Amino acid sequence: MTDIVRCPWAGNDPLMIAYHDQEWGVPLHNDQRLFEFLVLEGAQAGLSWATILKKRPAYRAAFDDFEPAMVANYDARRVAHLFKNPGIVRNVLKVNSAVTNARAVLALQKEFGSFSAYLWRFVGNSVIQNRRQAMHDVAAKTPEAWAMSKDLLRHGFKFVGPTICYAFMQAVGMVNDHLTGCFRFRQLGGSTR
Repeated sequence: MTDIVRCPWAGNDPLMIAYHDQEWGVPLHNDQRLFEFLVLEGAQAGLSWATILKKRPAYRAAFDDFEPAMVANYDARRVAHLFKNPGIVRNVLKVNSAVTNARAVLALQKEFGSFSAYLWRFVGNSVIQNRRQAMHDVAAKTPEAWAMSKDLLRHGFKFVGPTICYAFMQAVGMVNDHLTGCFRFRQLGGSTR
């Protein structure tokens, strides 16, 4: 029996391993979950993803399971209450951006029919299948991430720089950045040819 080979970033943390094996890179089209990942990727800026994963249950509870219509209606009192929640990252700009971004998601849903339809345009509505062999081959940002960032900012989003956008694109399966030696690479449509 051979050991399962994973992307090295999954490490030995059971939470990170489960995330790597079950979620990261799986194409996602559900608006609520896409909004969740956008908020969490923004919250992660300057922190480790493991920290955010540990806080995800608290985030889901604090932000009404990331239902954009609910979060968009948060008033100043509700936002002030969030700053008292030790289960989330209590950064003023990051918390406020979640509310701002929820409102922007609703506007994009009206314009494009869904947040998913809007986002997936940046990859031509299909997964970009990369063939990264080592972690140093994985880009921090790409032209698609720059384009997404610029357009999200134009639509009023916050905490959506190109590095955050690329991490988001990886997480929600717009790109397959599992290393070619990782067992998930082929499962998610990757080919070494």
